[in-house]
Amino acid sequence: MTTHDQDSHLFETLHHDRPAGAFTPVDAYGASVDEDTGDAPVFTVSGGDWNDLVDEATALHEERIVVNMGPQHPSTHGVLRLILELDGETVTEARAGIGYLHTGIEKNMEYRTWVQGVTFCTRMDYLTPMMNEAAFCLSVERLLGITDSIPERASIIRVMMMELTRVNSHLVALGTGGLELGATTVMTVGFRERERILRVFEAITGLRMNNSYIRPGGVAQDVPHGAVDMVREVVDELRDGLHELELLLNENPLLRGRTVGVGYLDLTGCISLGVTGPVLRATGLPHDLRKSSPYCGYETYDFEVVTRTGCDAYDRLRIRIDEMYESLKIVLQALDRLQRTEGQPVMVEDKKIAWPAQLAIGGDGMGNSLDHIREIMGTSMESLIHHFKLVTEGFRVPPGQAYVPVESAKGELGCHLVSDGGTRPYRAHFRDPSFNNLQSVAAMCEGGQVADVIVAVASIDPVMGGVDR
Repeated sequence: MTTHDQDSHLFETLHHDRPAGAFTPVDAYGASVDEDTGDAPVFTVSGGDWNDLVDEATALHEERIVVNMGPQHPSTHGVLRLILELDGETVTEARAGIGYLHTGIEKNMEYRTWVQGVTFCTRMDYLTPMMNEAAFCLSVERLLGITDSIPERASIIRVMMMELTRVNSHLVALGTGGLELGATTVMTVGFRERERILRVFEAITGLRMNNSYIRPGGVAQDVPHGAVDMVREVVDELRDGLHELELLLNENPLLRGRTVGVGYLDLTGCISLGVTGPVLRATGLPHDLRKSSPYCGYETYDFEVVTRTGCDAYDRLRIRIDEMYESLKIVLQALDRLQRTEGQPVMVEDKKIAWPAQLAIGGDGMGNSLDHIREIMGTSMESLIHHFKLVTEGFRVPPGQAYVPVESAKGELGCHLVSDGGTRPYRAHFRDPSFNNLQSVAAMCEGGQVADVIVAVASIDPVMGGVDR
């Protein structure tokens, strides 16, 4: 509702069946009021949507156009709607319309056990499933009071998977952004390299996306035999692919002409709008939760927080490329630690919390191993009962609330959980970086050209699964 909308409700005056001179209404717009009858003008103010903008533009007889870009448009990163008011090729007003995806993830989590919540949140930002799962599980573990009890090997695996996820997300950002600018080769190279990471995810978790791999207390299962060597080989291949992307992008005069100075947002604007991630670091501020508020042992890894000072789309692109190199550096350190901790547990010892299943990847995908099923079905009635109760009912979490943020590929991703002492969340809410970062669309686009809107949105890299959750 606009300000005029609110004023019209406050100051509208009915002028029927009113005794003369009974009162003198106050008119917020300074119009005259009939002292004898008490009649006053009635203001009807409405709108703010696309059709109303068109009618307003027509009534003013100005040569301006209101363009409705999306929600189904190849340059709006999913079901994002952009309402653009144009004066020729110049954008005079830009609005971002959200809410077209309607996943209902947070509400659905209130009706599932704590472990089942992982299968929901992993689908929010579907390009960073491991970060979504980590934020949720770290919050659950804080409520349970077992943060310090998570096995070292589980934290190492979490770090490795999250950093591979970061590279995966940045590759999609560069690939789709390049495609929207007409650079098809950037997209094919980016998705070729991403495929290597998805094969690693499938080998370790059984799924390419929406993995539900990080669980409260640790991870679903240890990395399979040969995974360490596989990841080392993939890291070498990714380095070659990233170098190819650098040759295509960094000093490309066409790319620089389209991105340098485009989508400008300085530090003041980022702080005012709550923008984080590469967009914030492109202003020169080295804010990274892996350094400022470490989790999963990030304080023990050697890496740099990449910053630039151009505050534009070009610097955000360069930051993502450099961050991928830093992520691969972290992955190699994690692989060394995995070799050192081979054979150690990947789930907390408390059997009232630890998921009891022994998983295996078979011909029909990942599930309980047949050996484990035979054991609990044929030899141990207690194991079968425990398995049944923990899977169907779930574990109880003490009453309280917790908020744990992680550094997602797009910025600060936080999970706020409230427990009433039951087996499912009383309330779950996520601070998704794409939601906050989208608030900068107007600041980035107004005053620029229509073609620059596509560049600006691509530099934000929003994923609507995290926005409309």
